[in-house]
This record gives sequence, structure tokens and C-alpha cells, in this order.
Amino acid sequence: MITVYQSGELHFLNKIYKCALGKNGINKKKIEGDCCTPAGTYTLGPLYYRSDRIKNIKTNFNTIAIEKNMFWSDDPQSEHYNKLIRFKDSSYENLYKINHTYDIVLVINYNINPIINGRGSAIFMHLAKKDFSPTSGCIALKKKCIFEILEKLDITDEIKIVCD
Repeated sequence: MITVYQSGELHFLNKIYKCALGKNGINKKKIEGDCCTPAGTYTLGPLYYRSDRIKNIKTNFNTIAIEKNMFWSDDPQSEHYNKLIRFKDSSYENLYKINHTYDIVLVINYNINPIINGRGSAIFMHLAKKDFSPTSGCIALKKKCIFEILEKLDITDEIKIVCD
């Protein structure tokens, strides 16, 4: 079990990692666009990665190479809301980024089954910016740390995001 705290700490296997969270912290009642990380316990996966930038990932998760035509719908009015898509919806998150934050993207299965429009989308664990600046709701870690976690994380492990 991964546990994430409002203080920007992620705990996994008796180790503490620094992480960036949503700009407005952790919230039990997440809504689309609020820049909050959703509180709760969630399953994980799949794992997307940039194969042109990341060559070896040691992980138990199924890995999917990110291609230029891969997006995640964040339009609450769309039938594709909070799903991987291969076209540009009316509002979307581009998975093939110029910066390196989405070189590794582990999906946090928030608002997935069932998907409730407007409850939030595209909640991932991904790479942090060098300054650990806040995210729009995701959890971001240093590349070295996310690799270390992915190597030991089991596909049955869950993530618990705690609202203090």
C-alpha cells in the first residue's frame, strides 16, 4: 500500500518520498478543474511511458508506450470523459508532452468504475518538475523515486491518499 499525505510525503515499504500534489491540496470532494488531489483508496494501472526517453522499466505492471496521438479526455460533457483517447476531444490532456513530466504515467484509478462526469479526470502518478511545483491533481515524484517504487510495487497494491 502506498500512502500519500497532505504534507507532500508518499510512504511505501517503510520509506518516505517527497512528492508534489494538486495545487489546492487533497480533497474528499474532488471536482473537475479544482486542482485538488482526490482523497481515498484506489487501485493502480496501467503504466504508460515514453519509449523514446525511457528504455528499461522494471515493473510488474503492463507497460504501454505513449504515442503522439494519445490523449486523456477531461471534458465532463464527453462520452469519452476520463478515458484514454486517440483523438483530440473538446478538452483533453496530451500524454505525449514536450516536457518530461509524462515520461512515466501510472494511472490512479480514480473516478474510473463507474465514471461520474465532473468528478475529476486524468489523475496519475508521474514525474515531478525539478522544483516540485504543484500539479493539477496528480501525484508527482522524482524519476529515481518513481523507478524505485515501480520496481517493488505489485499490481494488486493500492494507493491511499489521506486528507488530514
